[in-house]
Amino acid sequence: MSASDLERDLKIGIDVGGTNTDAVVLDRADTIVARTKQPTTADVRTGVGQALSAVLGELGEDERRVGRIMLGTTHATNAVLQRRGLGRVAVVRLGAPAGTAVPPLTAWPTDLVAAVSAGSIMVGGGHFVDGSAIAPLDREAIRRFLGSVAGLAEAVAVTGIFSPASGDQEQEVAELVRHELGSGVAVSMSHEIGSLGLLERENATVLNAALYRAAGEVTQALDAVLAERGLEVAAFFAQNDGTLMALDYASRYPVLTIGSGPANSIRGAAFLSGVDEAIVLDVGGTSTDLGVLVRGFPRESSFATDIGGVRTNFRMPDILSVAVGGGTIVGGSPQAPSVGPVSVGFRIASEALAFGGATPTLTDAAVLADRAALGTAPPPDSGIRALLRSAIDVADGIIADAVDQMSLGRKDRPVVAVGGGAFLVPDRLAGAAKVLRPDHADVANAVGAAIALVSGRWETLAPAGAGRRKAIEEAGEKATRRAIQAGADPKTVQIIEITETPLSYLHEPAVRINVKAAGPLGWL
Repeated sequence: MSASDLERDLKIGIDVGGTNTDAVVLDRADTIVARTKQPTTADVRTGVGQALSAVLGELGEDERRVGRIMLGTTHATNAVLQRRGLGRVAVVRLGAPAGTAVPPLTAWPTDLVAAVSAGSIMVGGGHFVDGSAIAPLDREAIRRFLGSVAGLAEAVAVTGIFSPASGDQEQEVAELVRHELGSGVAVSMSHEIGSLGLLERENATVLNAALYRAAGEVTQALDAVLAERGLEVAAFFAQNDGTLMALDYASRYPVLTIGSGPANSIRGAAFLSGVDEAIVLDVGGTSTDLGVLVRGFPRESSFATDIGGVRTNFRMPDILSVAVGGGTIVGGSPQAPSVGPVSVGFRIASEALAFGGATPTLTDAAVLADRAALGTAPPPDSGIRALLRSAIDVADGIIADAVDQMSLGRKDRPVVAVGGGAFLVPDRLAGAAKVLRPDHADVANAVGAAIALVSGRWETLAPAGAGRRKAIEEAGEKATRRAIQAGADPKTVQIIEITETPLSYLHEPAVRINVKAAGPLGWL
């Protein structure tokens, strides 16, 4: 081990949540040597800066040993949900005459269309499932359209029919954009973003293009924080499948950071508990997010995902959210208690009964049930105590039903309870083998970011016959190349998943091939 290795053997994981920003420092053996929870701020820079300052302050002179920082953030998600910080996108669909029945953005919420759209066009192009062209690319129509959006569009989203089978036409449009609009206008290509399903893949591609500006804000904020501290480190972003991508890769594919929070939580839960098959309950101030660990990684959803009212089909963890959190407000009567969905959120320290406030919450119910030792206020009167006892039973029922829904009938999996409100989870749950409460569970999200691998994925379509094996090999090579581009050590990348899905209703038998490669980051 060289001297430089010894000096750069610490890494920092940061997770920016809706209520708190968590940060942890791990050493080469993945032991937690520093940790903090800080209130999340309106701007990413301030919250990340405070969390980073807190853990670096614990390190003292060992701050120079930090070599990497991994960040998970809800910034992209919030930008879509709040219609804030989104860029104007020109949409090009390669599908005429076959795919013009439903124009781009047809099913989008009107306020999101107003915030994003710089115009759209459907032109000749697209491919069959075997990769052959449906129609030649209408270059002149594309040039005219690009001329009409010059000065209006900050990015261009290009989607072709069956482009996962061949991305050649989308690549050619990207060259036209660079020639007509200049390199300052970013291009998002659907064969790099989504899966099969033209409209869902197009939606994901447009969202990705709209998020370039928001992604720039986060990368600039992180760069500014690191510059202020004088840290020269390698920085990475967490993505939806619980793995990492390099900063420049994240700036090209910001849509892949949506869902990174739950994925980090699931990966962190696996690491802290030592299990790789489990149901994870991440309990926050407002809700409980449930996910499933499969071989140490989040189970991915097999359904299209709705993001801010937009239906997409890129990979996302299979998550179920229920309105049970530490700040969930309790109302009604002992005979008919109401639990949520409203929460006091970050105001819990001033509004909950346990802290001297006047609002009954599930935290107060947990304190009364001896599940948590929080606050210094005296116990409430008998009527409120009766209400809180009934409310905790209702919350237990909601959690048990959610676990049953996510277990898909399997009762041999343990439940891992993490998050700041993990004390709400009862010690016994029907449908679960046992309930695990690992150390440092309240900062599992940040731990998940810190210990994550780097991955790359490639999806393609191939004939089901003789060309299938070659298609799998090529997909593996491209997935490996993507993992390396995202920051993985080239010497350690491995193919960890190959999925083949037969496609029906086609003239010739075909399969969809999805390959994932992953590997650890190399130490600096």
